[in-house]
Amino acid sequence: MELDRPEETPMVRSARVTFESEGEQLVGTLYQLAQADDAEPRPAVVVAGSWTTVKEQMAGLYARRLAQLGYLALAFDFTGHGESTGHPRDTELVGRKVGDMSSAVSHLLENPMVDPESVGLLGVCAGGGYAAVAAANDPRVRSLALVAPWLHDASLVHQIYGGQDAVRRKLDEAALAREEYARTGTVRYVKAVSETDPEAAMYGPYDYYLSRARGGVPEWPNRFAVMGWWDWLTFSPIPSATRISVPTIVVHSEQAALPDGVRRFATLLPTAARVLWLEGTQFDFYDRDPQVGSAVEAVDAHFRHSFDRVRPTAGG
Repeated sequence: MELDRPEETPMVRSARVTFESEGEQLVGTLYQLAQADDAEPRPAVVVAGSWTTVKEQMAGLYARRLAQLGYLALAFDFTGHGESTGHPRDTELVGRKVGDMSSAVSHLLENPMVDPESVGLLGVCAGGGYAAVAAANDPRVRSLALVAPWLHDASLVHQIYGGQDAVRRKLDEAALAREEYARTGTVRYVKAVSETDPEAAMYGPYDYYLSRARGGVPEWPNRFAVMGWWDWLTFSPIPSATRISVPTIVVHSEQAALPDGVRRFATLLPTAARVLWLEGTQFDFYDRDPQVGSAVEAVDAHFRHSFDRVRPTAGG
């Protein structure tokens, strides 16, 4: 299903931007209305996509959709991914990614078009976990939105990845891969997604990643550093909910990934979050309508309420 029909949606312009994070140069795409009034400070949003992904995938789609509604929206490549510098490449390093999100906030706040009191984070899938921790850590973030977030803890990790013994094997492999990298500088990779290789990080018919018409874009290398299993499997974003004080919305589905993780996260928030349950699979929320459209509509309403202002529309 087509997501956008240009004759019915406001025109958006995009610009390549660069900014620093811990000494590395990150590359992003900043989306905004083509005819917006640059003299009027506007709300801004940093958008993060799923693990292993680059800015040209779901993060860019959501950023463009938000720009159509008047936001300045930034999708970017995390350190060591896509066009951004940094080593090891294509490695899921949780702390580094969370720090990159705060660096992206800093970049937006340097832009005179951004209202510093109206900066939000939007995370999709794994980006939801990273955004949650970043929002808990960074007081400059004023609102948080999670779409189909992947929120796990130790018990859910064991359920997903084959039990305690299977998880331990992956952690052992990650430890060996880290030792090899420290000793030789060599990174051991497997496929990020494969229908035929059981060693892949995501083994199965994951059409979003494997279809060129969807998320299988040329910029995405489809590789996963084995050492990244350590950070990923020990990452537990759910407890960060206790430290999140900003307004929060979660858009999810019972058919999407880890609905129990969403429920655990929501119950820990100090103030009640809006949890919107829709229909659709995890991958529907990456690029399919009505899921994307419904999610963006809900996120926009949430940000409007959080920032307590009306965003400019096309032409003004």
